[in-house]
Amino acid sequence: MAAVGCVAFAVVAVLIRPSSPVRTIRVADEARAASGALGGGPGGPMAAGPGGSISAGPGATGSQGLADSQGTAGSQGTAGSQGTAGSQGSGSSQGAGGSFSSAANAAATSENWSGYAEAGPPGTFTSVSSSWTEPTVTCTAQQTFSSFWVGLDGDGTQSVEQTGTEADCNNGVATYQGWFEMFPNAPVFYNNPVAPGDTMSASVVANGGGAFTLTLSDQTQGWTQTTDQTSAVAQLGSAEIIAEAPSDTNGVLPLSNFGTVNFASAMINNTALAAASPTELTMVSAAGVTQATPSAVTNGDDFSVTWDSNGTASSPADPTATPAPTVSPTSTASPAPTVTIGTGGHHHHHSSY
Repeated sequence: MAAVGCVAFAVVAVLIRPSSPVRTIRVADEARAASGALGGGPGGPMAAGPGGSISAGPGATGSQGLADSQGTAGSQGTAGSQGTAGSQGSGSSQGAGGSFSSAANAAATSENWSGYAEAGPPGTFTSVSSSWTEPTVTCTAQQTFSSFWVGLDGDGTQSVEQTGTEADCNNGVATYQGWFEMFPNAPVFYNNPVAPGDTMSASVVANGGGAFTLTLSDQTQGWTQTTDQTSAVAQLGSAEIIAEAPSDTNGVLPLSNFGTVNFASAMINNTALAAASPTELTMVSAAGVTQATPSAVTNGDDFSVTWDSNGTASSPADPTATPAPTVSPTSTASPAPTVTIGTGGHHHHHSSY
């Protein structure tokens, strides 16, 4: 991600991968800066984990599953559940090493998301919220990127309405910032300070008629940003609480070593996360390297995500010392958000399993 206060952005089209009718799996690619330097940042739909992931839909011929088992041709899957002898219900697909996801199954892999997501028919989801402690990122000379957010849509839809924080490394220096995004529009960064250890909370609420209220608060720094936005393409087809590795036009960027981020009071449609039957997402790079792993949900609405790797086949050891982070100006006032669009490279957060 570019340094705080000096960010410029560009937006490109979403690329769509084939999937079943129930879930669309896609990668949202974002632009580099004209100089070729990387910049990381928030928001957009999700990208598929290695081997692809499984979505159930009626009437299609089942494709080959793990251990070369054959899906049942033309048969009806039950809520995306797994067929006998390792075969997959109709409309489902699974490549070797792929992952299975459905309303009934709480495990899947993603190239850029880790956490929990729930998908359903359009109009199903109207609110999502959670709180977390902004983690400290450990920086090396490598540029790395990470983000933590809540959002509606993105899993099976081509928009995401989301807000959260960024924790990135640029030339060994950590930067932290808050933002919102109505993907596919460019993200908007707030000028308010964010520092590791801050208690953050965020919510996205659909008000009807394509109207949304997105709220991000830093209880430690004493500020709240609330913005009312509209979307003509939002379908309200999913909700998620996510730690993410942003992407550029060449794919998913190296994930910052954020240690462990703890999410609490995670709610979907004003219901505790565990009761919403979400899918658990483990971030696995295209090279098959596990990048981040979620914990089980505890107390009904709490979970954590732990960094495992920056996503390369041989991640270098991280130093024991963490450079002092740089943050936005120290004023606790809530200025109007600012963003520059079209001349630089900023990377959205997006769906990917």
